[in-house]
Amino acid sequence: MQVKSFFSGRILAGLACAFSCISSMSLAAAGSGDEGHKFDHLPKHAEKLAVFDLGGFQYSITNSMVAWWIVSVLLIVIAQLVSRKVSIIPSKFINAVESLVEFLFNFYESIVGYSLAKKTFGFLGGTFILILVSNYAGLLPGVGTMGWMLSGDGVDPHDTFRPFLRGANADINTTAAMAFSFFFFWWYVSLKEVGAKYFFSHIFLPSGVQGIMWWAFLPIFFFVGCLEMVSFVIRSVVLTFRLYGNIFAGETLIETMAHMHILAPLPFYFMELLVGFLQALVFTLLCAVFLNLSCSKDEAH
Repeated sequence: MQVKSFFSGRILAGLACAFSCISSMSLAAAGSGDEGHKFDHLPKHAEKLAVFDLGGFQYSITNSMVAWWIVSVLLIVIAQLVSRKVSIIPSKFINAVESLVEFLFNFYESIVGYSLAKKTFGFLGGTFILILVSNYAGLLPGVGTMGWMLSGDGVDPHDTFRPFLRGANADINTTAAMAFSFFFFWWYVSLKEVGAKYFFSHIFLPSGVQGIMWWAFLPIFFFVGCLEMVSFVIRSVVLTFRLYGNIFAGETLIETMAHMHILAPLPFYFMELLVGFLQALVFTLLCAVFLNLSCSKDEAH
């Protein structure tokens, strides 16, 4: 398996940069209507640390973006170390990392097959690792709790704290960036694997019938095909809110329990460790299933 090529760092770097750019653009579009936080707890959207005006376009850097960049740099450094220290007898750390990659490849291979797994593992495996480490990074002490206080006129008394970092996947802009990145990746792989003619004919045209029945069913299949096209976008929306909702709820729960007692969040930390892994796996699992459905010659939708 191509463990060394996967950990060249280029795949992880490319995914991290793509997700960060899309996240910042979606934040800029959504941030124009911000009315400020009303409560001094984990808000639904990330806090802006800096805003730059680039030719009339406001580019915002948020605490979730900074956390994402830190995770990305960490993973790229690890990827470079793993790929450059290949030996017959690897160290325990490298062996553990390679075991994770082998597990992921075998997992996705069982869903999409060996051929398609080789072509899509860079995206699926890289996305899983980025989500997993981002989820765990959001649970580290200091993330969401270390920052600075706001003061002066115009400051909402219920919103006076700005954390330096925030869990990346507790920001809907980040999860939307990953989900819609997969949307475009899915279109590219699907059309490349089965061809545009085969792909669209299996969505809009009747199959299994001939003659006058084919023409009779054509309007129905065309209508169903239009619904299917809408469902492709809905899949990305579902991926966005599934990941965001679970991670945001977990971090909010831990923060709420922390205000009750210093040890109260401890049991929930262990639960969030499991949730963080499962959400990363489920996100990429659904991506693999969608790819398999669209790239299968027997069932192209």
